[in-house]
Amino acid sequence: MLSAKSTPVIQATLPVVAENIQEIARRFYEHLFGQHPELLDGTFNRGNQAEGTQQVALAGSVAVFATALVDHPDRLPEHLMSRIAHKHASLGITPAQYQVVHDNLFWAIADVLGDAVTPEVAAAWDEVYWLMANALINQERGLYSARGVRPETVWREWEVTDKIRETDDVVTFKVKRVDDRLVKTSLPGQYVTVRPVMPDGVRQPRQYSLTAADDGEHRQFAVKRVHGGGKPDGEVSNWLHDRVDVGNRIEMSLPFGDVVLDDSGRPVVFASAGIGITPMAGMLSHLVNAGSHLDIRLWHAALDESSWALRQQVLDDVRKLPHGRIDVWFERGGECSLPVDGVHAGQVDLDEVELPWGALYYLCGPLPFMQALRSRLIDRGIPPKDIQYEVFGPDLWQADLE
Repeated sequence: MLSAKSTPVIQATLPVVAENIQEIARRFYEHLFGQHPELLDGTFNRGNQAEGTQQVALAGSVAVFATALVDHPDRLPEHLMSRIAHKHASLGITPAQYQVVHDNLFWAIADVLGDAVTPEVAAAWDEVYWLMANALINQERGLYSARGVRPETVWREWEVTDKIRETDDVVTFKVKRVDDRLVKTSLPGQYVTVRPVMPDGVRQPRQYSLTAADDGEHRQFAVKRVHGGGKPDGEVSNWLHDRVDVGNRIEMSLPFGDVVLDDSGRPVVFASAGIGITPMAGMLSHLVNAGSHLDIRLWHAALDESSWALRQQVLDDVRKLPHGRIDVWFERGGECSLPVDGVHAGQVDLDEVELPWGALYYLCGPLPFMQALRSRLIDRGIPPKDIQYEVFGPDLWQADLE
């Protein structure tokens, strides 16, 4: 809870900080990497830095947290904090790194806002920062403890046992552990961070959803090759596609992620587009392993059948579920050679499907797809709390806070 002394200061300065927060974030990262270039080796995704998405996400998170402290002083924005904590844990973030971030962030605030940052203003925003940082440190400590690891031991090597071409742009990697350390199985819907060494010697982390239930010995994830489309191609996805083969070893984190399958026994609808099928495939695999008899629906959108990644795996899994159903939408026409339950042309249309009563909804795909579908579901009376979503990369949406 924000102190009575700091609350009016934050209320008064929040508009000017919010107005300048993206420039503050830009200067922060610029200064941070100037002072600590080692953080670009294994901790920060330099692709997100180049695109500016990480700066936007940081700016949004800080502004949202400060606003929440003022508007709802009795509670913290739990979804936001959980999402950040899981991502941090998957990178092995340490408590000491929060002091580094603090020092560079407050340098940037003073650099951008100048004389407006009086000692009183600095003290109030310092309180906001440490309320957020300590809450995250505590959550991350719990995540590490639950897995019996420390930040520096979330990583281990895995050996690639199979590399499967799913589509022209998507490959599945199956891996096995190569040491005797205990491996706890993942929760359905979680991801791992893969951290390969790039040609310049810098380790670059990327998160990939696990696409099948694991047994503690084996895991699998799918990678879509990122084409730049006028920007640089994705360096890690292209490296994995072109340079990693069966027999190679890769460094991978333990599984993390707060968007996991609910076990309350309610019907479930998975709605995905493109490579957003990956966490859905993982959750479907877990449901099959559990012998689920729930009402399970998969709605998937793709350009056409050939671009539908993991199609045979998810179709086989849905067919093993007594009350499973698949509907697909193809932008290039409503034709499909696979025995799905519904084939539709265009984009996902709720008028073409039944919404199971009392269902939980899981969304994953491009941001415009999730935004549009979530809005339509809410318009149809689905409570926002029953709609979860997974974002690949920095969360630029933060719909949990709406």
